[in-house]
Formats: sequence, structure tokens, C-alpha cells
Amino acid sequence: MFESSLLFPDALIWLLLACSIVSLFINPRFWPFLLSLALLLAFWLDRLTPAAALFSLIGLGAAALSKKLVGRWRALAHFGVILWGAALALHLVPGFGNLLVLDKVVSGPDSIPFTMYLNLDKPLITFGLFLLVPGMLVQHREISLSKVAVLAGLFVLTPTLAALFRLVRPEFSFPEWIWLFAFNNLLFTCVVEEALFRGYIQNLLTQRFNHWIGISVASILFGLAHFAGGPLFILVAGCAGTLYGLTYYWTGRLSLAISMHFGFNLVHLIFFTYPLGK
Repeated sequence: MFESSLLFPDALIWLLLACSIVSLFINPRFWPFLLSLALLLAFWLDRLTPAAALFSLIGLGAAALSKKLVGRWRALAHFGVILWGAALALHLVPGFGNLLVLDKVVSGPDSIPFTMYLNLDKPLITFGLFLLVPGMLVQHREISLSKVAVLAGLFVLTPTLAALFRLVRPEFSFPEWIWLFAFNNLLFTCVVEEALFRGYIQNLLTQRFNHWIGISVASILFGLAHFAGGPLFILVAGCAGTLYGLTYYWTGRLSLAISMHFGFNLVHLIFFTYPLGK
């Protein structure tokens, strides 16, 4: 069911957070101001404690400082920010009032119950990664029709594999809360995951070694991040990661990898049992 807590002024926190994320791709000069407003409002509405706010600022500060460091000190700053991000992603830091918006809803009769939060902690990782690797958003390349065909083939193959492995089953649904799912999944899930696996991991490994190592390692790690679904789910997620990795490498646009990721998740919700079948 819908949670009535998705009301003004709480909703304004996540609207400001969403605007700060969008500003990264449109005009990066504005995101610090918008993010500050979101965190100040969250603090004012008791959805962010002083300790959690301090933890957030320490991580973002370390990420900003890393650009002025060299050698082992820069590597240490990167390592610290990644640990900071892992703690946020795993919700290990107390003091973030993540908002429950969907409580044990089902997208269709054959789907298992699904619960969703609007997170305040996990989206902060996006800003830390952008400060570490600001170049992740400025690489634009032309893509050939043959490569577009490969991406289209992978886009069709991946959900087909999930169905063949019986992880999901065909089921058309268009739930009333799909707009909320789309808002959350696009801005607070796909953006941060693509920033981490493609913008950060794949980007740095490609620069250090080559693009095949970058795409492969990032895809494997992306698959392993979905270990809760079991070995076959890891395999399908790794295949999806390859799709997103190739999209990013061939176009240089993280926004297109994010769009591909979001499109895949939306197809999953509308045309298959979500998140899994009974």
C-alpha cells in the first residue's frame, strides 16, 4: 500500500535531492547549493541527525580534497570515500530518516510483495563519486548503427535469460504507483549504481588497463552486488552490466547507460513479475 508519509514538506527533501542530481548532468555549478538545501531541510524536519550530517560532509569533503592530492595520499582518499559510500549503500550509518513509500505492494498476481524506500543516504554516493572522477560525465562519442544493434540485442537477450532461468515470468502490469517507482529507480538507484560501476570502476580500469578489462570487471562486480537473488540472478545482472558498460564505453555518455539501466528495470516491472515470481 501507499504510505501517507509521502506528503509535503517531507516530499520536498527528495524533490530537492532529485534536482541536485539532475543538475549534475545539466549544470554542475548548482548541485552543491541544491544538495545543501535538501540536507538542511532534512535536518530541520528531523530526517537527518547531526552525526549523519557530519558523516555526509566528511565523505564529500574527502572526495573534493582528493583532486589536490597525489600518489598514495590520493589513493587513500579514494579508498576512504569508497568505504564511506559502502557504509551509506548498506545503510550502516544511523541518523538517516529514509522514507517508506511502498509497503509490501504487488505489481501483479504472480509477483512477490515489494517494499520501497526513498533513501536519503545512498544517493549521496553519486556526489562523492562525481567529485572523485568529474570526467565521468564529459566523454561524448558517436556510435555506429552496428553497435546500436548489438545493444538492442543485449537488451532483448537479458530479460529473456531471466525468463528462461525462471527467475521471472511474463506478466503485464501497470500499477498505480509506477510513477513513484520510476522517480525513485531512475534518480536514486540507477544514477548511483551507474556512477559507481561505470563512471568510477569501469572508467578508472579502462584508463589503467583497457576497456575490456574495465567493462568485464565492472560487470562482474555489478552481478555480484545482486548476490541476494542467487547464482542465476548474478549471471543475469552481470549480463545487464555488460549492456550498460558497452553503452557507456561506446557513447561516452553516462546518462545513456543510466537510461538503459532504467529502461531495463521499467520493462521488468511492466512486462514481467517484479521483483521475482512466486
